[in-house]
Amino acid sequence: MAIKILSMDDELDMEMLIQTRFRKQIREKRYEFIFVHNGVEALEALTEHSDIDIVLSDINMPEMDGLTFLSHLNQIKKSRIKAVMVSAHGDMDNIRRAMNLGAFDFITKPINFDDLDITIDKTAGYIEMVIQHEKERDQLVSIQNDLLIARDIQQSMLPKIFPPFPQRKDLDLHGFLEPAKSVGGDLFDFFLIDENHLFFIIGDVSDKGVPACMFMAITKAIFKTHFLHRNYEDIADEVKEVNAFLSEDNDSFMFVTAFVGILDLQTGVVEYVDAGHEPPFILRKDKGVEPVVKTTGMALGIDPDYNYKKQILTLTPGDTLFMYTDGVTDANNKAGDRFGTHRAEEVLMPFVNAPLPQDINNSIRQHLKDFIGENSQFDDITVLTIQFNGN
Repeated sequence: MAIKILSMDDELDMEMLIQTRFRKQIREKRYEFIFVHNGVEALEALTEHSDIDIVLSDINMPEMDGLTFLSHLNQIKKSRIKAVMVSAHGDMDNIRRAMNLGAFDFITKPINFDDLDITIDKTAGYIEMVIQHEKERDQLVSIQNDLLIARDIQQSMLPKIFPPFPQRKDLDLHGFLEPAKSVGGDLFDFFLIDENHLFFIIGDVSDKGVPACMFMAITKAIFKTHFLHRNYEDIADEVKEVNAFLSEDNDSFMFVTAFVGILDLQTGVVEYVDAGHEPPFILRKDKGVEPVVKTTGMALGIDPDYNYKKQILTLTPGDTLFMYTDGVTDANNKAGDRFGTHRAEEVLMPFVNAPLPQDINNSIRQHLKDFIGENSQFDDITVLTIQFNGN
């Protein structure tokens, strides 16, 4: 693509000299010249030709000199156009004024055409860099807009109406996801399998950003399809089937840690499978906070033949199950300290007596925000809290 150059000079032989000296570049379509003889004609040419890249202008001209033209060029606000000014040798005052008015470069008379070729080539290189920068900026803006849309889509996939079962007195729950990037790889979900059984899951995909978000969406969708309104015999066998599906053709080698459970709303018994996830806490009403002692299984998406183990814990009325991803415990402050399980336990302790899950989660979120401070959040933060009230 030829660099289009507007040459402005009142010396009529300049047109012939340029066409002669640059005939090779013109023939090879490296340069394309438009010739005018004063500033008025130059402004008309700029209106007619919107793709001019360089203006080669003599400073001293009749009707409108080069400095006045530069002032008009600034008003046009075509940032891509770069002006190279031509002045008499030693006329440093006008050259200085031209540079202050935004000229990109200058050459002196009598013109050395080899020097002019180098100057045009350098100016063209700068313009190409600006054009590339504008393209990259536009691409970045487009990507940012896409990520905002992806964030909205991801958030819309998560439960967002709390309390989710306001008509029920036997349970209450609340969850949130704070992605480290525009979109994240954490997930949580819950739904009633039937009137007396609540399915729930919290998980953490091995990566961050868009790939993790896609894997998170697939994982969430498969679990919901697999468990919703379906009779099951053993939760471990069901998780194994989901794992086999996630492991199949997993060329990206992504995986997801997960804590998957089903709460019997009549008895408080929780059947669960641990797939390499962080150990939850149980807030025992009127007693204290205790971590769930569990047998850790393999993360989902690695080994399609892995046999998961069903485990059981029991909640009594008033107990609360607090689940989280490692974005909570691994959160760092500016001094490099981890939030850790001990701080999480300290935040939870005041809520052991008849807490509301949303109050617990709001407290955790605020404590994390205060702890992280000016440091950047490097991992997704997700929490799911379930309170069992019994009949």
